[in-house]
Amino acid sequence: MANLVATEPLAAMPSLPADKSAGNLELITLFDGPMPIGVAVSKQGRIFISYPRLVDDVEFTVAELKQPPEKNGNPVPYPNAEIHKLDSASPSERLLCVQGMTIDARDRLWLLDHAKIKQNSVPPGGPKLVAIDLESDRIVKKILFPESIASANSTLNDVRVDLRWGEEGIAFITDSSEEGPNGIVVVDLASGKSWRKLNDHPSTKPIPGFLPVVEGQPMMVRHPGQPPKHIHTGSDGIALSGDGQRLFYCPLASRHLYSASIEALVNQNLPDEEVAATVIDHGEKGASGGMVSDAKNRLYVTNYENNSILRRLPDGTLETVAHDARMLWPNCLFVAQDGYLYFTVDQWNRNPSYHNGQDLREKPYSLFRIRIDAGQVLLDRH
Repeated sequence: MANLVATEPLAAMPSLPADKSAGNLELITLFDGPMPIGVAVSKQGRIFISYPRLVDDVEFTVAELKQPPEKNGNPVPYPNAEIHKLDSASPSERLLCVQGMTIDARDRLWLLDHAKIKQNSVPPGGPKLVAIDLESDRIVKKILFPESIASANSTLNDVRVDLRWGEEGIAFITDSSEEGPNGIVVVDLASGKSWRKLNDHPSTKPIPGFLPVVEGQPMMVRHPGQPPKHIHTGSDGIALSGDGQRLFYCPLASRHLYSASIEALVNQNLPDEEVAATVIDHGEKGASGGMVSDAKNRLYVTNYENNSILRRLPDGTLETVAHDARMLWPNCLFVAQDGYLYFTVDQWNRNPSYHNGQDLREKPYSLFRIRIDAGQVLLDRH
């Protein structure tokens, strides 16, 4: 039998085959401050970032990256500094913990404030959906969620807006709570009325015993003095199909992709079992948090186990758009009108919650883009 033990110093050994990167990544900016998660890009190319108050102490939870971006983004609190100041007496008037964000077909920025700061309970009046007109930089709509929609244990994670329905459009939101029910929150933007659909449906729930492997390490919730637990984050990623017929979504603790009929979801009076009858399990697409569609009806999903972003074609075929060792937990995705896919990289798997209280994240965090030759899904009646 051949001797397989290396007898030469490692430096003297020939180079060996190694993992190959894919995709022409463009680094937009680096972040030396708190961890960024959400990203949105306007028609004019303005870049907005969310900094949820989940792990770090955060001065402002939404920022615009002022030019030039090479100066580490130069984040400026948006729409103003005052709205980010914490005030327990008026949670409805402040931006507490914005994570999900999007820009609609009329170039308005929508901010989803789930209001859950670190491990604290959600304060009544805190969860809200806020729209900002990007021409005036002023808030033009604010919708507060009642406790029946966003309870003390809710985590309203991400949001997409379709302006074709109702008088002013409909918003769709995932609830990824680890303690409360999971599901889809549907919001009538004209009346501000909201309702939950697919509440604790199996497609919105984490897979029991789900064990992702990230950076070669099994990822579990690990707190000092406690036995490790499987991650149990529910419905997280969300995207409108390019043809506006289906709402795609996935739990963070799952590798499956699901979709439901938008027509069924927007019908407030339709029984949940009838909405559930429209759910399709599209099979595995890797473990994902971020998700977005483009105008060619193609779906993009992160793959946090493999430092990758995949693209699902209309026929269900999956292909790799980007794969790179620097993509340590690609998180939020945004397709901009400039034909690029933007995404944040935030090392979520290195948070203290997964390492017995030890913070293994290394600054800087990053924002990349990659050309995809397609624009944003613009769903509007006009």
